[in-house]
Amino acid sequence: MKFWAGVTDNEWFPFLAARGLDEVNFWRPSPGPYFTGLPAGTPFLFKLKAPNNHIAGGGFFVQYSSLPLEMAWDAFGEKNGMPTFRDFDRKIREYRKLPKGPLEMGCNVLVQPFFFPRERWIELPTWPKAVVAGKTFDTETTEGAWLWNEVQLRLQDHAVQDLVAEPAAEYGGPRYGELFLTRSRLGQGAFRVLVSEAYSKRCAITGESTFPVLEAAHIRPYELEGPHRISNGMLLRSDFHKLFDAGLVTVTPELRVRVSDRIQEQYFNGKAYYRLHDQPLAVIPKLDSQRPDPEFLRWHLTERFVG
Repeated sequence: MKFWAGVTDNEWFPFLAARGLDEVNFWRPSPGPYFTGLPAGTPFLFKLKAPNNHIAGGGFFVQYSSLPLEMAWDAFGEKNGMPTFRDFDRKIREYRKLPKGPLEMGCNVLVQPFFFPRERWIELPTWPKAVVAGKTFDTETTEGAWLWNEVQLRLQDHAVQDLVAEPAAEYGGPRYGELFLTRSRLGQGAFRVLVSEAYSKRCAITGESTFPVLEAAHIRPYELEGPHRISNGMLLRSDFHKLFDAGLVTVTPELRVRVSDRIQEQYFNGKAYYRLHDQPLAVIPKLDSQRPDPEFLRWHLTERFVG
């Protein structure tokens, strides 16, 4: 089994270790192809920066995405490892050496993070000084097998143990990919990133690609037992998100848009919306497992839509 150890920021780790969160954003200050080859579910360990040559915790990789700084904060908040947006903005700009202006950064979404107490940190015999981002380990090697065994000995959370109890022999094994996304408990930030990537950062209804106005919408609301799952989400332009939540727009199980007559009756307008009535979705995820679940769509059509 292969797994990754990423080098942490010295402020990021202690801030998050004290909070017991369901997900974290292991960010990189610049967008780039960091970890994009990792399948969902790959163990992702936290290697502290020098002088602490230790593994101090980890999590499970879900998705990489490049996001504007403001959207990364909106999606994850304190799960970025900073108490306020001002602190987060300062930290990223220190790395980028850019005093002002828009920034885009790399986000590595990890779920079910775990943090070892100081006395349980795992000291690494060697770590090349030239490796500043992270490195891959393999349990087929002596070093990788030893490290993974040390990690398992320290895990106490039964939910986390369930995810690592039967390690796959290689990438693509039973714990990785779509099955992992179904089994694991995804948070709100992971949901937003996964839905955005599934829809190629375009509105499902209009095809709009101006990313700052796009939002990940739950089909069945989370507070009404709707899961943080890609098949229970669609990426929508903000006005369509509001209309969808209000029951004035829906999507049928056949993936066609339906617009309520109530928009015209109550607001005496809506031409821009009625043009899309009975039209097929403009963007549909490529993978069947990521497409809107007909059962969730049927729920919205019958329980929320006011046509």
